[in-house]
Amino acid sequence: MWMTVGERRFAITLGDNKPARAFAALLPLTLDMTELNGNEKYAQLPKALPTNASRPGTLHNGDLMLYGSDTLVVFYLTFSSSYAYTRLGRVDDPTGLAESLGRRGVRIVFSKD
Repeated sequence: MWMTVGERRFAITLGDNKPARAFAALLPLTLDMTELNGNEKYAQLPKALPTNASRPGTLHNGDLMLYGSDTLVVFYLTFSSSYAYTRLGRVDDPTGLAESLGRRGVRIVFSKD
């Protein structure tokens, strides 16, 4: 799948799990994502997804996660966290992701092609 931020397009590989398949079923999806903590963007999804939360310990630049059952999170810095997330997928090559997302809210389009 793809994540488009402005003119920049990032390939995402989704996990082989029920939550990731449920997310893919929502596509195409345009979300106005809010900045949080200088390391992530988040937005409420139009409906709750199945969860399989765990505490990853370290979140990586490019991780696509679900917080709770209906909040999509895109991480653009690598850091340690004690929060629990359901892994949906990962940006294949996160080079330039932080710069593309910027330090404010941003509109992101998620699509299958």
